[in-house]
Amino acid sequence: MTVSSQGTYKNLIEMLDNSRKRYAERPLFGTKRDGNYEWTTYEQFAEKVDDFRGGLASLGVSSGDKVAIISKNTEEWAVSAYATYGLCGQHIPMYETQLAKEWEYIVRDCSAKVLLVSNPTVLEQTLDFPERVDSLEHVVLISGSSSQEVKTYDDLLKTGRENPVEAQQPESGSPMGMIYTSGTTGDPKGVILSHRNIIFECQAVLPLLGMTENDRSLAFLPWAHVFGQVAEVHGLINSGGSAGLVEDVNTLIEELAVVKPSMFFAVPRVYNRIYERLTGQMQEKPGFIRSLFYAGLKQAKREREGETLGFMENLTLTLARKIIFKKVLNRFGGNLRIAVSGASALSPDVAEFVNDLGISLYEGYGLSENSAALTVNYPGARRFGSVGKPLPGVKIEIDNSVQGSKEEDGEIVAYGENIMLGYHNLPEKTKETITPDGGLRTGDLGHLDSEGYLYITGRVKEQYKLDIGEYIAPAPLEETLKLSAYIDQVMLYGFNRPNNVALIVAAMPAVEQYAKSNGISGSGESLLKESSIRDLFREELSVYGKDFKSFEHPQNFALLAEEWSIDNGLLTPTLKLKREVVEQKFKDQIESLYSE
Repeated sequence: MTVSSQGTYKNLIEMLDNSRKRYAERPLFGTKRDGNYEWTTYEQFAEKVDDFRGGLASLGVSSGDKVAIISKNTEEWAVSAYATYGLCGQHIPMYETQLAKEWEYIVRDCSAKVLLVSNPTVLEQTLDFPERVDSLEHVVLISGSSSQEVKTYDDLLKTGRENPVEAQQPESGSPMGMIYTSGTTGDPKGVILSHRNIIFECQAVLPLLGMTENDRSLAFLPWAHVFGQVAEVHGLINSGGSAGLVEDVNTLIEELAVVKPSMFFAVPRVYNRIYERLTGQMQEKPGFIRSLFYAGLKQAKREREGETLGFMENLTLTLARKIIFKKVLNRFGGNLRIAVSGASALSPDVAEFVNDLGISLYEGYGLSENSAALTVNYPGARRFGSVGKPLPGVKIEIDNSVQGSKEEDGEIVAYGENIMLGYHNLPEKTKETITPDGGLRTGDLGHLDSEGYLYITGRVKEQYKLDIGEYIAPAPLEETLKLSAYIDQVMLYGFNRPNNVALIVAAMPAVEQYAKSNGISGSGESLLKESSIRDLFREELSVYGKDFKSFEHPQNFALLAEEWSIDNGLLTPTLKLKREVVEQKFKDQIESLYSE
């Protein structure tokens, strides 16, 4: 193994080799089988990588070839990635939740030679891809059985064991694979990332957060997304830690209690659900418990901000922690010392709420195009509402020639060794995104404060102007409104219009409970037409939007019962809203809001 004078690895193969030696007998990935987690050690994992590398080589995979995979987070996913890197190939992950036509588009666009599929259901939808995609030679089934004549993951392990192939050492700047963007405004784009990009992230972010070989996480963020992949595959291997792999995100809370993670990586939606669930449960508790809960949070915040607490205030906080907060923390396994939020904006109210319960929560910011993170809050340097300070080796500039809704805002431009090589087969798009001096135009609006903390205020492409001349960045208000127990999803609209309106997907269980408690009859769409229900939402918009300017508030709104989802084509696999698709689908409802 050769480590450069800067203390960094040349490639991901060197990184794995080092961890194999240092952490050989330590657990790496835990897979749930028959109700229990079975753990694979670093040495066992590396041996499987060696075997699978030989298996891929038997299929003709060599330098520059693409190995695509359709799978949720599994040990086999990580094995296939590192086996591919050891042949100087590129690993291209996709989501199981994508449509077959999207899989085919990506397989064709990246010119994949081998496609790994998770189970027989995915196999049935992809078996004929080689007939339609010139580059594709093999479809390999990872788990399960099929009546079709196909090679399996186990077949390749066996072949590689019998015909070992020594690992090659990719150049630092060579591609390790691609992350395909969500495709909110069209076809997904292949973001080409290098070994250097990923290693920079591993060695810049996780030390700031204090991640060590003693840490364990619960991996449920999809590894087809850059945040999950860097945090819970490459970063994990670099640090010597371990991760339990979640089979079903619907059992996330139950799995937390079993795996007992010390670190937790999640998107804001998860923390929002924690906030909503706990505040909702508190409404059902006796007055003493409810009062103690909120008094405890108040004193925890004062303590965090450096205030000196008196005897009664200390007593209140101590009782709240022992009687209520401890029970909450035990539901998360009792070991959670640090939680990280990324991928989209997190409400400062939610961040402070989770933190003051006793879970240290840190928000970061980044894109696929910069290999995960550009900035992060970390122990000793945190400011709620911000996404933190630039990583060591990253420089952030604000291009004020791009106007935002706030005077100090501009487009965020980033520099560093984590900036992508470019977009696959899209030279013009790459040229638009990478500045002549190597900066990444993020497409996000924001500003830096006097101490170097970055604040995100919206997306350049999502921003629009009302016909009264005011700019609107919709995301911050949308995220805040979703903190209402009655609002599941929301989209603001007002391009070239006199005011904003909103499409609101109601949280139907909460709305129906409210109706029952208040003697209001009806269900589903019919219930949402009741004047008293509309009054409820009018009040929620006022309460949760109180910190925003009057022209940002929606003057009218439509209530919808059907959730926007991946299945109905309104969300991307990373749960981002496809605004243009939503606008088109609800075009008539939007128009009617301006004519009422």
